Amino acid sequence: MALEESEVLRAIRAKKSELGARLTILTHHYQRPEIVAVGDHMGDSFGLSRLAAQNEKARHIVFCGVHFMAESAAVLAGPGRTVQIPDMNAGCPMAEMADPVNVETAWRELAGLLGQEILVPLVYMNSSAELKAFCGARGGAVCTSSNAKTALKWAFSRGSRVLFFPDQHLGRNSGNALGLARDEMIVWSPGKPLGGNSAGSIRRSRLILWDGFCHVHTKFTPEHIADARKRLPGAKIIVHPECPEEVVNAADASGSTDQMVKYVKAAPSGSVIVIGTEIHLVERLAAEIPEKTILPLFRSMCPNMFKISPEKLLAVLEDIGRKNLVEVPEDIKADAGKALSRMLELAP
Repeated sequence: MALEESEVLRAIRAKKSELGARLTILTHHYQRPEIVAVGDHMGDSFGLSRLAAQNEKARHIVFCGVHFMAESAAVLAGPGRTVQIPDMNAGCPMAEMADPVNVETAWRELAGLLGQEILVPLVYMNSSAELKAFCGARGGAVCTSSNAKTALKWAFSRGSRVLFFPDQHLGRNSGNALGLARDEMIVWSPGKPLGGNSAGSIRRSRLILWDGFCHVHTKFTPEHIADARKRLPGAKIIVHPECPEEVVNAADASGSTDQMVKYVKAAPSGSVIVIGTEIHLVERLAAEIPEKTILPLFRSMCPNMFKISPEKLLAVLEDIGRKNLVEVPEDIKADAGKALSRMLELAP
């Protein structure tokens, strides 16, 4: 098995050499080590989106991540370039928790109560291109976990109410960071009249949070943090802002995947750092920085990221520009591009 994989990796490197500057392979932090080893750039969704927009030399972009990330790259890459993904079924359950029909219904009901002119939509990167276009057409923006607080502050500069979807936890943690009161944030449950809220609570609210979540980051609990502090006195604990607020509040810090990497690298030698995020990032940091003790808060893996394998990557490279193309209709691309461009402008 090891020999077979080594042959696959050797074939990937040969195809990369053959394609040269015409190809760039983008890998998300959550990818397995063997994928990261053959990639050209590694980062979080924000950083990789920026690379897709800036890299004009590569005709072919192969995105080793989940589908919504490849879609965003296809929107930002510009004409004459292809975007491919090794596995078209590498999706995101959170992204699927908000669909255009339910979001449109919510928007219509909220606009009827509050007035559309004061309402600003803010969509998390973990969403379809169609929902990004929804925001772009209505003066809203995309955000990532790197710049969610900045994007939320920007949204409030444009209107007094913000509809944030699909991750309620990132939205709430960002609202907490801006000092919003408890009754200024409500959760909108799609399928229920007024999202399960009263007209009065909606009028009193400032931030309407979609009832969505990341199954990787909601596995972490305050009990995990309490246990880590008991076992590892003096350890620093950092978690992802997609975690529930009680987990974020109990940790020493929170940040996006890229911010976590910077946090670990900035810590002094000999530090003990416990990280609450996808296990592949934690394990890679532990291997790369042996002078620090880096441990998972709890083992939580993204199975969709793990769908990207060396064999599937090689299959795409062998049929470059054709297999598993990620394409976005031009009308959706135009409005999604507006929202994504605003995201890039709101750098963390």
